[in-house]
Amino acid sequence: MNASFHDGPAAAGTDDLALLDLVACPTCDALHHLVAVAPNQRARCRQCHSVLLAPRGGAMTKIVMLSLTATVLMFAAISFPFLTLETQGLRQQNSVIDAIFAFSSGLLLPLSLVVAGFIVVLPLLRLGAILYTLAPMAIGWAPAKGALQAFRLAEALKPWAMAEIFIVGVAVALVKVAGLAHLTIGPAFWAFAALVAIQVLSDNFMCRLTIWRTLEARKTP
Repeated sequence: MNASFHDGPAAAGTDDLALLDLVACPTCDALHHLVAVAPNQRARCRQCHSVLLAPRGGAMTKIVMLSLTATVLMFAAISFPFLTLETQGLRQQNSVIDAIFAFSSGLLLPLSLVVAGFIVVLPLLRLGAILYTLAPMAIGWAPAKGALQAFRLAEALKPWAMAEIFIVGVAVALVKVAGLAHLTIGPAFWAFAALVAIQVLSDNFMCRLTIWRTLEARKTP
């Protein structure tokens, strides 16, 4: 089901409490007054119909569990063999760490650091920020100190955590190499694929405006 916010600019002389009830659409910047939205309903912008609020029952707990699972999968993905190539009697086994250090010599060292950052460090940092923000609230506690900044960091890192880009690039490369050598996909590949799917599912559960409102409502003075 869909619900809409009441639109309209704030009137002159509106007090601070009324201003706190205003939210701007991230797409068209139209101002709306916040309304109560039941779980599994959506509140849309009256002007551009973008989804502004879409709370789900138990979403925080689900996001925390999914983020913990994704963290475990990330460590599995960098610890186990990613794939094995066999051709003409030669056999080579590679991991994600091997792929990163493949560019670690000479002028290619910056590229190695960029690869490590985009596919390992930034995704782990974002998962850690999400867990730090949501885990205390998921069990009914007040937000941890700095939770607002942690969630802001998680949102800022979202476009730069590129684990899914890596797995798509690997899939394309496998198609090209398959005709030249015998490939054996290792457990790290499947861990990475599962990690990407879990991150997509976690982001689907996440209603950012609901999280911001909960952080504001539960923060200690």
